[in-house]
Amino acid sequence: MTFYELYNELSRLYPNDLKCEWDNDGIMCAYDLNAPVKKVLVALDVTMETVNYALQNSYDTIVSHHPLVFKSQKSLSPLNFTQNKLIKLIQNRINVMSFHTRLDAAQNGVNDTLASCLGLQNVTVDPLDPIGRIGALSCEMALKDFGELVKEKLSSPIVICAGNRSVSKVYVVGGDGKDLIENAIQNGADTLLTGRASYNTVIDAKDMGINIVEAGHFFTENPVCNAVKSQILEICNGIECDVFTSFKNIEII
Repeated sequence: MTFYELYNELSRLYPNDLKCEWDNDGIMCAYDLNAPVKKVLVALDVTMETVNYALQNSYDTIVSHHPLVFKSQKSLSPLNFTQNKLIKLIQNRINVMSFHTRLDAAQNGVNDTLASCLGLQNVTVDPLDPIGRIGALSCEMALKDFGELVKEKLSSPIVICAGNRSVSKVYVVGGDGKDLIENAIQNGADTLLTGRASYNTVIDAKDMGINIVEAGHFFTENPVCNAVKSQILEICNGIECDVFTSFKNIEII
């Protein structure tokens, strides 16, 4: 399978029409669209550490969630950190594709995976915005206990809980989900679980009548990498595919 064929296959799973208008994802850099795919590295972010790991271990393709290139580039120089990665990737014949908000919204994407990690049941898509998911716990629990469950299931070092309701119906959105708090309320959720919410959102949670649980942008989205790996292996029988943890060395001081 070629790089472009893999991109098209994944685009069927994560359709382009699910992408938010402001987003930039897709093919990030490609020295050759027809290059054969033999060894794929899946990562949440294309950091320089990700690039170096791919180079040192002979990966020909990187598939990421967060776009390698988000803002338009007006030049190409190693003096710019994004452009420096692009230069290094092309020089070493490594192609990159990214699936961002369409992977958030897609079936078995970021938020379906997040809901599954927490064991939510009867999960449905937010009818107001297909990025969000709503699901129920198998049994009602105290907010603190739910926070402990989130911390365990997502391996998050810190979980922030705000509110005073017990937890039964949860609205989940990985990453930065502060813009979907009204959706959570309108969908009847007692709790919004996301990676990051604004300070004011957390402070206002009690008055708004909903719990807010923050578990970290990386930790609410990273589980999707294993889901993407499984999907790639189903598409490309016989290739090698691995997951790289792009956010490391976290210390709680």
